[in-house]
This record gives sequence, structure tokens and C-alpha cells, in this order.
Amino acid sequence: MKIIEIQNGVTRHPDYRMAEPVNLCIEDGEQIAIVGDNAAGKSRLVDIITQRYPLLLNEVHYDFSPSTLKMVSENIKYITFRDSYGEQDGTYYYQQRWNQHDIDESTPTAGQLLEQAFEAQHGDAAFRDHLYEMFGLKPLLDKYIITLSSGELRKFQLTKTLLAKPRVLIMDNPFIGLDATTRDQLSELLQRLTKEAHLLVILVMSKTDGLPPFITHVIPVEGIVAKPKITIGEYQEQLKKQVISGLSDEKREWILNLPQKDVSQEDFYPQKGGEILRFNNVSIRYGQRTILKDLDWTVNEGERWALSGQNGSGKSTLLSLVCADNPQSYACDIHLFGHKRGTGESIWQIKKHIGYVSPEMHRAYLKDLPAIDIVASGLSDSVGLYTRPRPEQRQICLDWMRIFGIDNLAQRTFLKLSSGEQRLCLLARAFVKDPELLILDEPLHGLDLKNRAMVKQIINTFCERKNKTLVMVTHYEEELPPCIDKKLFLKKNQ
Repeated sequence: MKIIEIQNGVTRHPDYRMAEPVNLCIEDGEQIAIVGDNAAGKSRLVDIITQRYPLLLNEVHYDFSPSTLKMVSENIKYITFRDSYGEQDGTYYYQQRWNQHDIDESTPTAGQLLEQAFEAQHGDAAFRDHLYEMFGLKPLLDKYIITLSSGELRKFQLTKTLLAKPRVLIMDNPFIGLDATTRDQLSELLQRLTKEAHLLVILVMSKTDGLPPFITHVIPVEGIVAKPKITIGEYQEQLKKQVISGLSDEKREWILNLPQKDVSQEDFYPQKGGEILRFNNVSIRYGQRTILKDLDWTVNEGERWALSGQNGSGKSTLLSLVCADNPQSYACDIHLFGHKRGTGESIWQIKKHIGYVSPEMHRAYLKDLPAIDIVASGLSDSVGLYTRPRPEQRQICLDWMRIFGIDNLAQRTFLKLSSGEQRLCLLARAFVKDPELLILDEPLHGLDLKNRAMVKQIINTFCERKNKTLVMVTHYEEELPPCIDKKLFLKKNQ
């Protein structure tokens, strides 16, 4: 039985048409992965399947009838796990997650929103409790949505959607931001649901090595063209033959030959080989919840650290203390660049030496500025561009965009870029001022195989230079560059 079929599909919206008419057929028992490089057209294909952009002649056919837009929305649920997660209503600002006193008391908790979803569906209490248990949601139910980590928020969104028991579940990069245990649990749950609940799962994947075992077929998308559906075995054979070039020799030499900055004259920077940061018995609490407890940690100049831990263990909170985004840092014994926090330094003295990218930063960028302006905002550590760059600064921005392979997108506005292109843009922003300390929180989120290999090599090459220190967060061990020489694992406080 055919679950979804499209014959010669062409959207009514000329700006969102695929390069060729869409022809696809998904049959009962198949589980699908839509795969392709960044900006290949994967999300555009999903928009056609879900009738976000209706076709000229309504050539989409479903196994549920009637196939009205209401029936489509009830039977097909689509969750996007791009880094700009959550409701983009314009009320979110960058440091809001750590400024909990700014949160309106009427803001709903995760538990309230999940209960509303459960009641709206007249749901199965046993199934709800199983989801809560599997995703470890019970400790999160009393937390405001805005305070959840990116991984915790993904668990919340998945649970809320699964409570509706849809016929078709489409998920955009569902595994990014999840720790290894939760990724395995999610894969096992989805496999169970495909059998017990007769659920069709369609995964939209940029990270295509290691597709979950329940996937039976793959729809490749290349150059805004949906290719014919193939079996998972056929796709894996193609993947073995794929050649990943990574960073060119010319780009590597350009990075290594950048002018050496003289930090010896900087007032707010330690002497050569000194401490970059030091945490002495640091604890962070929100209400009754302890995020970090009695943490001692010292990072010296030139060290390259991997920071890991379960979702909700405090990794992003720790980084917010380093980047001077968390007001609780004033109450802690924290030294940054040789100075105790709260002894008269400005936030800009701290940020001057830091290049930073994170899921929170990605979410905060809601302004549809040209990509080069987003990169240039890294020169002044602003979200948005408020000072026009000088010609030589603009050239530096273009140079870093070229290194990341996005110089051709300089005048494209940020919100018109794919999620992967946005991530590359924000990475260029982190490097553009040649920082002494790189803070990279899940930097490879949403990137395809080629771009992941390239960015990993860029990070490693950058850290071969003098006075460069790295702290990197990832849930994938294979994403860590070879330069990593130290590791810190955070345990989740119960």
C-alpha cells in the first residue's frame, strides 16, 4: 500500500520549486531517510511532502482520506531540529537562558505544555509515562522552556510530538544535541513505534554516516533535485565510495600564515604560558536545582580541551561563565585571563579574546542581515551589526567566509540560508577576529560529511598557531580534532 505518492510535483510558489519535478512513492513498511549536503534541498522536499507549499495540481496522495490540509496536519507531524530551535517569536534574546530573573512568571513550564498536549489528544497515560521515563523528563517538568539546554529541549519537543501519535513523523536532524545514551534510546523507541504504532518515520539527515538501523530506504537530494529512492544497502555502498577532500593546502597555509598578534602588550591578558581561566570551587544553582557543584578547573594558554557530559550536566552553563554571559559569575571565584571576575573588568575586555559559537547564539540570530554582516558582527561581539566594518575589516570577513566555503553567500541574507550555511556563517564569525580562546559548543551541528571534515581541519589548523587555546563541546567523539590534549567530563547533578 502506498502511504505517500507524488507524481510530477511542482510547487505553486516559484521560489521554492525543486530543479526538477518531484516523483516519489513511499510504501507501507518502509522507513525513510532524506539525505544530502547542506543546501541540497532536503527541507524544500519536506515542505512539498507536507504541503507547506502546495503543488500546482495537487499531485500529492496519502493513504488517509480526505487529504485536506487539516488531515495532513493531523496525520503528518514535522519537527525541525535546526539550531534555531524553539518558537521564533522575537522575544528570545541571547543571554536569556542564564538571566532567569528576566523570565515572566506566566511563562509555562515543560510539564504544563506536555500536559496540554496530552489532554488535547485524550492520550494514553501509560505511553506518556513511558516517554517521560525514557527521556528522563521528570526532573525537567517544573523548568521553564527557556531554561532547558538544547539537548533537553529536543527531548521535550520529541515527547510533545510523539504524544499526538501521528501517522507520519518527519524529523529534521533529530539526533544532534543528544548524548550517546539518549540517541540510542531514541533510535530504539522509533524502531518500536514503527512496528507497534504503524508509524512511518522520515528522517532528514545532514550527518549521514550512522543512520539508525530501522531505516530501510534513502531518498538522496542533490542540487535541489530529489533522486530516486534506493535501499539502505545501496546507499551505504555509495557512501563507501564517497571521497571527502576536507581543507585544501592553500587554505591551510593561509590560516597558518596569518599575522601573529602581539598579546604581550595587552592589559587584560596573562603573561606567556599563563592561565586563561580558573574556576575555584564553583557552584551554580537555579532555585532548588544545582547545575554545577564544587567545580575546580584550570585552563592554561595553548591547551585544547574537550568538554563532555550528559544533556543537562551544565556544559553550556559553564561556557556562559567563561564568556561573561552569566550574571552568577560575579558570585563565583572565577579568573579569566589572569583577572578575578568582578574586579573592574568590562565584558568587552573578556570577549575581545574569545571566539564563540553555540546553539544559544544560533537561536538568537533572528535578524535577516546579509551573511557578511553576520560575520562582521564578530569583530564587535554583537548580535547584529551596529558599526559598519572598515574596508580592511570587510576583506578579513570575506577571507574567512572563503575559508569556510561560503564567500559566494556574502550578500545572501542570513534567514534565507540553510541551517548548515547559517552554522558556517556563525563559525566564520567566531574566527574573524583571530581570537586567543576558541569556545566551540557543538560547532558541527547540522553540517554534512564534507563540511564536518572541513571545519574539523580548520579548527585543528587554527590551533597549531601560537597563543591559541580551545574548549570544544561535542557529543560525538569522532568530531574532536586531533589537537585535543585534555578532557573534562561533567556529571549531571540529580
